[in-house]
Amino acid sequence: MIHKTAIIDSKAKIASNVKIGAYSVLGPDVEVNENTIIHSHVSISGQTIIGKENKIYPFASIGNDPQDLKYNGEKTKLIIGDNNTIREYVTINPGTSGGGSKTKIGNNCLFMISSHVAHDCIVGDNVIIANNVPLGGHAIIEDNVVIGGNSAVQQFTRIGKMAMIGGMTGVLHDVIPYGLSTGNRNSLQGLNLIGLRRAKFENKDILELSDAYKKIFATKNINENISKLNGSFQENSLVKNVIDFITKDKKRSICTPFS
Repeated sequence: MIHKTAIIDSKAKIASNVKIGAYSVLGPDVEVNENTIIHSHVSISGQTIIGKENKIYPFASIGNDPQDLKYNGEKTKLIIGDNNTIREYVTINPGTSGGGSKTKIGNNCLFMISSHVAHDCIVGDNVIIANNVPLGGHAIIEDNVVIGGNSAVQQFTRIGKMAMIGGMTGVLHDVIPYGLSTGNRNSLQGLNLIGLRRAKFENKDILELSDAYKKIFATKNINENISKLNGSFQENSLVKNVIDFITKDKKRSICTPFS
């Protein structure tokens, strides 16, 4: 059902069973796939592709120009996957030519009221971003991350899979997979052990990860500490994910217990 007051450009691609509420506006390069619900007063513009079974609530602004002074009207994309919930006043911007020209969001994510996804961000699957959380440009948020309310993520920051960010945290440093990070300027408080157990990882693997965590952050010389880990840790996929994350090319420093 499409409300009679909705304004939809004739070139927009709207699939079957899409519901669009009153006074919503969709631009010519917008594509919306099956069973997505767009409530009233939603603005969707730019080269935006929205997958199946998403729910977008009133006053969300999706695909409008990036808040980047270098942006000069170039054609860039915003791609949103399936089964995401985008609540009131959420803003999501497309990419820029200097950042890969694409912002991408995975599946099964929840963006709570007034959260913001800036240009060129990559957000994985099953991510929860609470109220009033802005992601700066080029941020990478991996699968199953939870970011608490009123936190802020600086541009170019990476947050590894299944990490948890406490409320009101300023994220200036990359957070390792499975990490627990809090603070006015974020530091590492340990591992997201509850999340790991809920995800039904083997207790043996979690204990090995805990042991490796202590060794990796035993001193401030993290790379040297990693080089001293024995081979048995390398066989643990959880530990391997952490090591790969730390040693990968990056823009920001790694969040540590010493930050």
